[in-house]
Amino acid sequence: MMAAASAPAAAPQAVRNGKRPLAVVLSLDVEEEGLFGGRYACTNPPVRNTAGLDRLAPLLERGARPTLFCAHSVLTDAASRRMLARLRDDHGAEIGAHLHHWNTPPLTPEAAAAGTLTRVPAAAVPQELLAAKLKTLFAAGADFQGAPLTSFRMGRWDAHARLWPLLAELGVRCDASVRPLHRGKDALSGPDHFDAPADPYWLGRGEGRLLEMPLTVTPLFSWLPGLARALPPGAAAAMRASLSQWGALALLPVQHPLSLLKLTTLLHAARGGQALSLTWHSSEMFPGGAPHMPDEAAVTRFLAKMCAYVDWLGECFAPRFLTLEELRRAAEAGELALARPGPGNGDWAWPGGAGASAAEPPRADMERAAPAPAAPAREARP
Repeated sequence: MMAAASAPAAAPQAVRNGKRPLAVVLSLDVEEEGLFGGRYACTNPPVRNTAGLDRLAPLLERGARPTLFCAHSVLTDAASRRMLARLRDDHGAEIGAHLHHWNTPPLTPEAAAAGTLTRVPAAAVPQELLAAKLKTLFAAGADFQGAPLTSFRMGRWDAHARLWPLLAELGVRCDASVRPLHRGKDALSGPDHFDAPADPYWLGRGEGRLLEMPLTVTPLFSWLPGLARALPPGAAAAMRASLSQWGALALLPVQHPLSLLKLTTLLHAARGGQALSLTWHSSEMFPGGAPHMPDEAAVTRFLAKMCAYVDWLGECFAPRFLTLEELRRAAEAGELALARPGPGNGDWAWPGGAGASAAEPPRADMERAAPAPAAPAREARP
Protein backbone atom coordinates (compact mmCIF):
# COMPACT_ATOMS: atom_id res chain seq x y z
CA MET A 1 0.00 0.00 0.00
CA MET A 2 1.35 3.42 -0.88
CA ALA A 3 2.60 5.60 1.95
CA ALA A 4 0.90 8.90 2.55
CA ALA A 5 2.42 11.80 0.65
CA SER A 6 4.82 13.81 2.74
CA ALA A 7 4.48 17.52 3.23
CA PRO A 8 6.89 19.75 1.29
CA ALA A 9 10.15 20.28 3.10
CA ALA A 10 10.32 23.52 5.05
CA ALA A 11 12.76 26.21 3.99
CA PRO A 12 15.97 25.60 5.94
CA GLN A 13 17.11 27.89 8.75
CA ALA A 14 20.34 28.55 6.86
CA VAL A 15 18.45 30.69 4.34
CA ARG A 16 17.97 33.30 7.03
CA ASN A 17 21.68 33.19 7.78
CA GLY A 18 22.62 34.41 4.33
CA LYS A 19 23.40 31.09 2.63
CA ARG A 20 22.15 30.56 -0.88
CA PRO A 21 19.39 27.92 -1.16
CA LEU A 22 19.84 24.99 -3.52
CA ALA A 23 17.29 22.29 -4.23
CA VAL A 24 19.01 18.90 -4.20
CA VAL A 25 17.60 15.81 -5.92
CA LEU A 26 19.54 12.69 -4.98
CA SER A 27 18.56 9.69 -7.08
CA LEU A 28 19.67 6.12 -7.56
CA ASP A 29 19.15 3.83 -10.51
CA VAL A 30 18.02 0.69 -8.70
CA GLU A 31 18.82 -2.09 -11.11
CA GLU A 32 20.61 -5.37 -11.71
CA GLU A 33 24.32 -5.98 -11.37
CA GLY A 34 26.72 -6.55 -14.26
CA LEU A 35 26.08 -3.41 -16.32
CA PHE A 36 29.59 -2.01 -16.54
CA GLY A 37 31.29 -4.53 -18.81
CA GLY A 38 29.43 -4.05 -22.08
CA ARG A 39 27.09 -7.02 -21.50
CA TYR A 40 23.34 -6.70 -20.90
CA ALA A 41 21.40 -9.62 -19.45
CA CYS A 42 18.00 -10.09 -21.11
CA THR A 43 16.70 -12.84 -18.84
CA ASN A 44 16.89 -13.40 -15.07
CA PRO A 45 19.22 -10.50 -14.25
CA PRO A 46 20.56 -10.65 -10.66
CA VAL A 47 19.34 -7.96 -8.25
CA ARG A 48 21.09 -8.96 -5.01
CA ASN A 49 22.58 -5.47 -4.85
CA THR A 50 19.33 -3.94 -3.60
CA ALA A 51 20.26 -5.28 -0.16
CA GLY A 52 22.95 -2.58 -0.14
CA LEU A 53 20.40 0.23 -0.14
CA ASP A 54 20.55 0.09 3.66
CA ARG A 55 23.92 1.82 3.27
CA LEU A 56 22.07 5.05 2.51
CA ALA A 57 21.47 5.44 6.27
CA PRO A 58 24.19 8.08 6.92
CA LEU A 59 22.85 10.22 4.08
CA LEU A 60 19.26 9.80 5.22
CA GLU A 61 20.34 10.98 8.68
CA ARG A 62 21.71 14.11 6.98
CA GLY A 63 18.34 14.88 5.42
CA ALA A 64 18.64 13.20 2.02
CA ARG A 65 15.31 12.20 0.45
CA PRO A 66 16.18 9.82 -2.38
CA THR A 67 14.28 9.11 -5.55
CA LEU A 68 14.73 5.44 -6.43
CA PHE A 69 14.34 4.74 -10.15
CA CYS A 70 13.56 1.02 -10.24
CA ALA A 71 13.98 -1.38 -13.13
CA HIS A 72 11.39 -4.05 -13.90
CA SER A 73 13.72 -6.73 -12.52
CA VAL A 74 13.72 -4.92 -9.16
CA LEU A 75 10.00 -4.15 -9.03
CA THR A 76 9.21 -7.84 -9.52
CA ASP A 77 11.69 -9.20 -6.96
CA ALA A 78 10.25 -9.96 -3.51
CA ALA A 79 13.35 -9.08 -1.45
CA SER A 80 13.88 -5.85 -3.40
CA ARG A 81 10.26 -4.83 -2.89
CA ARG A 82 10.63 -5.20 0.87
CA MET A 83 13.68 -2.94 0.86
CA LEU A 84 11.96 -0.34 -1.33
CA ALA A 85 8.89 -0.32 0.91
CA ARG A 86 11.04 0.28 3.98
CA LEU A 87 12.89 3.20 2.40
CA ARG A 88 9.61 4.69 1.17
CA ASP A 89 7.60 4.24 4.35
CA ASP A 90 10.32 4.99 6.93
CA HIS A 91 12.41 7.59 5.11
CA GLY A 92 10.17 9.28 2.54
CA ALA A 93 11.92 7.89 -0.53
CA GLU A 94 10.06 8.23 -3.81
CA ILE A 95 9.74 5.16 -6.02
CA GLY A 96 10.14 5.91 -9.71
CA ALA A 97 10.42 3.81 -12.87
CA HIS A 98 13.62 3.00 -14.78
CA LEU A 99 13.42 1.33 -18.18
CA HIS A 100 16.00 -1.28 -19.13
CA HIS A 101 14.38 -2.17 -22.42
CA TRP A 102 16.69 -5.12 -23.05
CA ASN A 103 15.18 -7.15 -20.19
CA THR A 104 11.73 -5.60 -19.74
CA PRO A 105 9.00 -7.73 -21.36
CA PRO A 106 7.92 -8.17 -24.04
CA LEU A 107 11.31 -9.44 -25.25
CA THR A 108 12.03 -9.94 -28.91
CA PRO A 109 12.66 -13.58 -29.86
CA GLU A 110 16.24 -12.62 -30.71
CA ALA A 111 16.90 -11.10 -27.27
CA ALA A 112 15.26 -14.00 -25.46
CA ALA A 113 17.31 -16.52 -27.42
CA ALA A 114 20.59 -14.62 -27.03
CA GLY A 115 20.24 -14.19 -23.27
CA THR A 116 22.87 -11.43 -23.26
CA LEU A 117 23.44 -8.52 -25.64
CA THR A 118 26.43 -6.29 -26.28
CA ARG A 119 24.62 -3.31 -27.84
CA VAL A 120 21.26 -1.98 -26.73
CA PRO A 121 20.55 1.41 -28.35
CA ALA A 122 17.06 2.62 -27.54
CA ALA A 123 16.82 4.14 -31.02
CA ALA A 124 16.74 0.61 -32.46
CA VAL A 125 13.59 -0.31 -30.52
CA PRO A 126 10.42 0.18 -32.60
CA GLN A 127 7.97 2.68 -31.12
CA GLU A 128 5.21 0.09 -30.62
CA LEU A 129 7.59 -2.24 -28.75
CA LEU A 130 8.95 0.64 -26.65
CA ALA A 131 5.39 1.56 -25.65
CA ALA A 132 4.65 -2.06 -24.70
CA LYS A 133 7.77 -2.29 -22.55
CA LEU A 134 6.88 0.94 -20.76
CA LYS A 135 3.38 -0.40 -20.12
CA THR A 136 4.86 -3.54 -18.54
CA LEU A 137 7.25 -1.50 -16.39
CA PHE A 138 4.58 0.84 -15.08
CA ALA A 139 2.18 -2.02 -14.42
CA ALA A 140 4.85 -3.61 -12.19
CA GLY A 141 5.33 -0.26 -10.46
CA ALA A 142 1.61 0.15 -9.81
CA ASP A 143 1.42 -3.40 -8.46
CA PHE A 144 4.15 -2.59 -5.94
CA GLN A 145 3.06 0.94 -5.07
CA GLY A 146 -0.68 0.51 -5.04
CA ALA A 147 -0.85 3.59 -7.27
CA PRO A 148 0.79 4.69 -10.53
CA LEU A 149 4.44 5.74 -10.47
CA THR A 150 4.86 9.32 -11.65
CA SER A 151 8.64 9.77 -12.03
CA PHE A 152 10.92 8.19 -14.62
CA ARG A 153 14.47 7.83 -15.87
CA MET A 154 15.49 6.10 -19.09
CA GLY A 155 18.18 3.46 -18.85
CA ARG A 156 21.65 4.56 -19.98
CA TRP A 157 20.34 8.16 -20.35
CA ASP A 158 19.20 6.99 -23.80
CA ALA A 159 16.09 9.20 -23.98
CA HIS A 160 15.01 10.37 -27.43
CA ALA A 161 12.26 12.90 -28.14
CA ARG A 162 9.74 10.22 -29.14
CA LEU A 163 9.78 9.00 -25.50
CA TRP A 164 8.11 12.08 -24.00
CA PRO A 165 4.57 11.58 -25.37
CA LEU A 166 4.65 7.93 -24.28
CA LEU A 167 5.49 9.01 -20.73
CA ALA A 168 2.74 11.64 -20.73
CA GLU A 169 0.21 9.01 -21.81
CA LEU A 170 1.24 6.88 -18.81
CA GLY A 171 0.66 9.76 -16.39
CA VAL A 172 4.32 10.50 -15.71
CA ARG A 173 4.78 13.94 -14.15
CA CYS A 174 8.56 14.11 -13.70
CA ASP A 175 11.56 12.89 -15.66
CA ALA A 176 15.30 12.79 -15.01
CA SER A 177 16.72 11.36 -18.24
CA VAL A 178 18.43 14.38 -19.82
CA ARG A 179 22.20 15.03 -19.81
CA PRO A 180 23.02 18.58 -20.95
CA LEU A 181 26.09 19.03 -23.18
CA HIS A 182 25.87 15.42 -24.39
CA ARG A 183 25.18 14.38 -27.96
CA GLY A 184 25.57 11.10 -29.80
CA LYS A 185 27.22 11.05 -33.20
CA ASP A 186 23.94 9.64 -34.51
CA ALA A 187 20.68 8.37 -33.05
CA LEU A 188 22.03 4.86 -32.55
CA SER A 189 25.01 6.09 -30.55
CA GLY A 190 22.90 8.31 -28.28
CA PRO A 191 20.38 11.15 -28.08
CA ASP A 192 21.05 14.85 -28.63
CA HIS A 193 20.80 16.58 -25.24
CA PHE A 194 23.47 19.19 -25.98
CA ASP A 195 21.32 22.32 -25.75
CA ALA A 196 19.23 21.21 -22.78
CA PRO A 197 18.97 23.68 -19.88
CA ALA A 198 21.15 23.01 -16.85
CA ASP A 199 18.25 23.51 -14.42
CA PRO A 200 14.72 22.04 -14.21
CA TYR A 201 12.35 22.98 -17.04
CA TRP A 202 8.92 22.05 -18.37
CA LEU A 203 8.60 19.53 -21.19
CA GLY A 204 5.35 20.01 -23.11
CA ARG A 205 2.36 22.10 -22.17
CA GLY A 206 -0.90 21.84 -20.31
CA GLU A 207 -1.92 19.04 -17.98
CA GLY A 208 0.32 16.48 -19.67
CA ARG A 209 3.54 18.44 -19.25
CA LEU A 210 6.54 16.88 -17.52
CA LEU A 211 9.01 18.52 -15.18
CA GLU A 212 12.47 17.64 -16.44
CA MET A 213 15.26 17.53 -13.85
CA PRO A 214 18.43 17.23 -15.95
CA LEU A 215 21.64 15.82 -14.61
CA THR A 216 23.77 18.67 -13.25
CA VAL A 217 26.32 19.30 -16.00
CA THR A 218 28.22 22.55 -16.47
CA PRO A 219 30.94 23.48 -18.97
CA LEU A 220 34.49 23.77 -17.74
CA PHE A 221 34.54 27.22 -19.35
CA SER A 222 31.29 29.08 -19.92
CA TRP A 223 32.14 29.97 -23.53
CA LEU A 224 32.64 26.38 -24.73
CA PRO A 225 28.98 25.61 -25.68
CA GLY A 226 28.77 28.85 -27.67
CA LEU A 227 31.94 27.95 -29.54
CA ALA A 228 30.50 24.55 -30.38
CA ARG A 229 27.47 26.26 -31.91
CA ALA A 230 29.49 28.88 -33.82
CA LEU A 231 31.97 26.64 -35.61
CA PRO A 232 31.46 25.49 -39.20
CA PRO A 233 28.98 22.59 -39.38
CA GLY A 234 31.48 19.73 -39.51
CA ALA A 235 33.67 21.07 -36.71
CA ALA A 236 30.62 22.04 -34.66
CA ALA A 237 29.17 18.54 -34.90
CA ALA A 238 32.48 16.97 -33.88
CA MET A 239 32.87 19.31 -30.92
CA ARG A 240 29.30 18.80 -29.72
CA ALA A 241 29.74 15.03 -29.86
CA SER A 242 32.97 15.12 -27.85
CA LEU A 243 32.58 18.04 -25.42
CA SER A 244 31.21 15.85 -22.62
CA GLN A 245 34.49 13.91 -22.57
CA TRP A 246 36.83 16.86 -22.03
CA GLY A 247 34.96 20.15 -21.53
CA ALA A 248 32.00 19.39 -19.26
CA LEU A 249 31.75 18.63 -15.54
CA ALA A 250 28.95 16.35 -14.33
CA LEU A 251 27.75 15.73 -10.78
CA LEU A 252 28.47 11.99 -10.89
CA PRO A 253 29.88 11.10 -7.46
CA VAL A 254 31.20 7.62 -8.26
CA GLN A 255 33.32 8.84 -11.15
CA HIS A 256 34.83 11.98 -9.64
CA PRO A 257 36.82 12.94 -6.52
CA LEU A 258 35.32 15.16 -3.85
CA SER A 259 37.26 18.19 -5.10
CA LEU A 260 35.70 17.90 -8.55
CA LEU A 261 32.21 17.48 -7.09
CA LYS A 262 32.72 20.70 -5.17
CA LEU A 263 34.01 22.52 -8.26
CA THR A 264 31.05 21.36 -10.34
CA THR A 265 28.64 22.55 -7.65
CA LEU A 266 30.33 25.94 -7.26
CA LEU A 267 30.42 26.57 -11.02
CA HIS A 268 26.79 25.55 -11.45
CA ALA A 269 25.68 27.82 -8.61
CA ALA A 270 27.84 30.72 -9.81
CA ARG A 271 26.19 30.47 -13.22
CA GLY A 272 22.74 30.79 -11.69
CA GLY A 273 21.91 27.16 -11.00
CA GLN A 274 18.91 26.65 -8.68
CA ALA A 275 18.93 22.86 -8.33
CA LEU A 276 21.40 20.00 -8.15
CA SER A 277 20.90 16.49 -9.47
CA LEU A 278 23.38 13.87 -8.31
CA THR A 279 23.02 10.18 -8.98
CA TRP A 280 24.60 6.77 -8.88
CA HIS A 281 23.57 3.10 -9.08
CA SER A 282 22.40 0.61 -6.51
CA SER A 283 25.07 -1.83 -7.70
CA GLU A 284 27.72 0.72 -6.70
CA MET A 285 26.73 0.33 -3.05
CA PHE A 286 27.12 -3.46 -3.10
CA PRO A 287 30.62 -4.98 -2.81
CA GLY A 288 31.34 -6.70 -6.10
CA GLY A 289 28.25 -5.25 -7.76
CA ALA A 290 30.36 -3.27 -10.21
CA PRO A 291 34.00 -3.63 -11.35
CA HIS A 292 34.94 -0.31 -9.72
CA MET A 293 33.35 -1.38 -6.41
CA PRO A 294 35.17 -4.68 -5.89
CA ASP A 295 34.98 -4.90 -2.11
CA GLU A 296 33.65 -3.49 1.14
CA ALA A 297 36.50 -0.99 1.42
CA ALA A 298 35.66 0.60 -1.95
CA VAL A 299 32.00 1.02 -1.02
CA THR A 300 32.92 2.44 2.39
CA ARG A 301 35.24 5.01 0.79
CA PHE A 302 32.54 6.09 -1.62
CA LEU A 303 29.93 6.57 1.08
CA ALA A 304 32.40 8.50 3.23
CA LYS A 305 33.00 10.81 0.25
CA MET A 306 29.27 11.34 -0.15
CA CYS A 307 28.82 12.16 3.53
CA ALA A 308 31.69 14.66 3.26
CA TYR A 309 30.07 16.22 0.18
CA VAL A 310 26.68 16.60 1.86
CA ASP A 311 28.36 18.12 4.94
CA TRP A 312 30.21 20.57 2.68
CA LEU A 313 26.94 21.49 0.93
CA GLY A 314 25.47 22.42 4.31
CA GLU A 315 28.48 24.59 5.13
CA CYS A 316 28.43 26.54 1.85
CA PHE A 317 24.75 26.55 0.87
CA ALA A 318 21.29 26.00 2.29
CA PRO A 319 20.45 22.65 0.66
CA ARG A 320 16.84 21.53 0.48
CA PHE A 321 16.66 17.80 -0.27
CA LEU A 322 13.61 16.92 -2.34
CA THR A 323 12.29 13.89 -4.13
CA LEU A 324 11.50 14.46 -7.78
CA GLU A 325 7.75 14.74 -7.12
CA GLU A 326 8.44 17.21 -4.30
CA LEU A 327 10.55 19.24 -6.73
CA ARG A 328 7.60 19.42 -9.10
CA ARG A 329 5.32 20.60 -6.31
CA ALA A 330 7.86 23.27 -5.39
CA ALA A 331 8.01 24.40 -9.03
CA GLU A 332 4.22 24.56 -9.30
CA ALA A 333 4.07 26.59 -6.07
CA GLY A 334 6.56 29.11 -7.43
CA GLU A 335 9.21 28.15 -4.88
CA LEU A 336 11.74 27.30 -7.58
CA ALA A 337 12.84 29.40 -10.52
CA LEU A 338 12.72 27.16 -13.59
CA ALA A 339 14.94 27.39 -16.63
CA ARG A 340 13.48 28.87 -19.79
CA PRO A 341 14.60 26.65 -22.68
CA GLY A 342 15.85 28.45 -25.74
CA PRO A 343 15.05 27.35 -29.29
CA GLY A 344 16.30 23.91 -30.17
CA ASN A 345 15.30 20.66 -31.82
CA GLY A 346 17.21 18.13 -29.77
CA ASP A 347 15.92 15.10 -27.91
CA TRP A 348 15.67 17.16 -24.73
CA ALA A 349 12.68 19.02 -26.25
CA TRP A 350 9.10 17.93 -26.90
CA PRO A 351 8.82 16.32 -30.36
CA GLY A 352 7.30 18.52 -33.00
CA GLY A 353 8.07 21.67 -31.00
CA ALA A 354 10.89 24.05 -31.93
CA GLY A 355 11.70 21.91 -34.96
CA ALA A 356 11.98 18.60 -33.11
CA SER A 357 11.07 15.46 -35.00
CA ALA A 358 9.12 12.49 -33.72
CA ALA A 359 9.93 10.29 -36.70
CA GLU A 360 10.46 6.57 -36.23
CA PRO A 361 14.18 6.01 -35.50
CA PRO A 362 16.52 3.82 -37.57
CA ARG A 363 15.65 0.15 -37.35
CA ALA A 364 19.21 -1.10 -37.78
CA ASP A 365 20.08 -4.51 -36.39
CA MET A 366 21.90 -3.15 -33.36
CA GLU A 367 20.88 -5.71 -30.72
CA ARG A 368 23.63 -8.28 -30.93
CA ALA A 369 24.24 -11.47 -29.02
CA ALA A 370 27.20 -11.26 -26.69
CA PRO A 371 30.42 -13.13 -27.36
CA ALA A 372 32.98 -13.25 -24.60
CA PRO A 373 34.56 -9.75 -24.80
CA ALA A 374 38.34 -9.59 -24.85
CA ALA A 375 38.45 -6.23 -23.08
CA PRO A 376 35.10 -5.22 -21.54
CA ALA A 377 34.28 -1.55 -21.91
CA ARG A 378 32.58 0.33 -19.14
CA GLU A 379 28.91 1.04 -19.73
CA ALA A 380 28.40 4.37 -21.42
CA ARG A 381 27.79 7.00 -18.73
CA PRO A 382 28.45 10.74 -18.71
